Amino acid sequence: MEPQIQYANTTDGAKIAFWSLGDGPPLIMMPPLPASHIELEWGIREWRTFYERLAQHVTILRYDARGMGLSSRDIGEWSLDAFERDLDAVIRHTRLGPATLFGLMYSGPVACMYAAHHPEAVERLLLWGTYARNNGMELDRENWELQLLQQNWETYTELITHQVLGWSSGSIARQTAALLRESLTPEAMSRFIEFAFRIDVTSLLPSIKAPTLIMQRRNQQKMVASDARDLAAGIAGSRLMFMDGDSMAPFIGDTQPFFVALAEFMGIPELAIRRDPAPATPAAIRTIVFTDIAGSTALTQRLGDEGARTLLRMHERIVRDALARHGGAEVKTLGDGFMASFASATQGLQFAIAIQQATAEFNRQAPEPLAVRVGVNAGEPIAERDDLFGTAVIAAARLADAAAGGEVIASDVVRQLTAGKGFLFADRGERQLRGFDDPVRVYEVRWQDAGA
Repeated sequence: MEPQIQYANTTDGAKIAFWSLGDGPPLIMMPPLPASHIELEWGIREWRTFYERLAQHVTILRYDARGMGLSSRDIGEWSLDAFERDLDAVIRHTRLGPATLFGLMYSGPVACMYAAHHPEAVERLLLWGTYARNNGMELDRENWELQLLQQNWETYTELITHQVLGWSSGSIARQTAALLRESLTPEAMSRFIEFAFRIDVTSLLPSIKAPTLIMQRRNQQKMVASDARDLAAGIAGSRLMFMDGDSMAPFIGDTQPFFVALAEFMGIPELAIRRDPAPATPAAIRTIVFTDIAGSTALTQRLGDEGARTLLRMHERIVRDALARHGGAEVKTLGDGFMASFASATQGLQFAIAIQQATAEFNRQAPEPLAVRVGVNAGEPIAERDDLFGTAVIAAARLADAAAGGEVIASDVVRQLTAGKGFLFADRGERQLRGFDDPVRVYEVRWQDAGA
């Protein structure tokens, strides 16, 4: 279940978005600055799976810092003091009591500052892939990465997320790049980079009394091994642990060493129990459904980021409600749409119809209507980890591209698989789908009078 987003107020008037999930000792997972968006990250399967495993044995509290995600955006300059106020507001609002504070990447210095200033609120301190200061480096404004930030925001976010998550992270990096673009503006990112180069909490490290575990990937690019060693040297009694890999995200790659170490650190042996994935199954026919908000770019230009995001959240709610009712699996989110998989074509069409009916109901009273395109195909996709690939998947995506807003377009194989099931189809003739040599016969699913 998607956690409910709430808000806490800081002493200087910022509104901080947060959610909590699970049952057990509190673990506050701080934002991986500056790519923080507590709603969008829930749509990234690996991130969500990581949270769900934690929530089996602890109460996770996750928040967006000011200036990013769902929290107050108009914040002026970045500062450690301001970020500390954000954390303090959430802790005081939730009244969880002494907690394990999980500071990762650029939120690590904020975690150190809070642990030094508020020892009564921090039971343990977990630091991941972070640092205490920038080791004397100067900000090079002629750096090609900064120039790319000014010239091409999309390409810059793709580059940065691959650097941070690891060059083999693939689709996760693309999803996280989209999350970063939603988290803050290019101008805010430029200010954040200047802030990051000014960070120095070295003088506070000796004041930290909480048991501290410092973890880092051996080959990560942004913060290096010497940063972790400097932290360990500055915090008395801290433990330093290096893990294999190049990703700065704890939820990527082999997460088991992380959970084993965390189980020992928090004294919760159950955290170390691995949840093995289901065994691989032979190739089987699956029905693939793609959804997409028509005209999303124009929508953003007309309504602005916040207005367009409100409509996107409604689409996400509609899709996930329909998935729950019709037994589908969310494969992944795709910016302004979804890819879902079903064991039967009947379920896939019922899901597609339910989306359009719920969207139409929303549009009856909405000041700004949603126009959703849906494509449905069936075949034997290639299953790899938690994703699906192959011609059947590509065709489903192209069918969604061929639909107009408010339409469900299905392939002939879907029509044949659901013959006699009461669905109404209108022959739309042959279409030349992008990437396919031969034209494909497509059908519009007449959902207006159908049962969901």
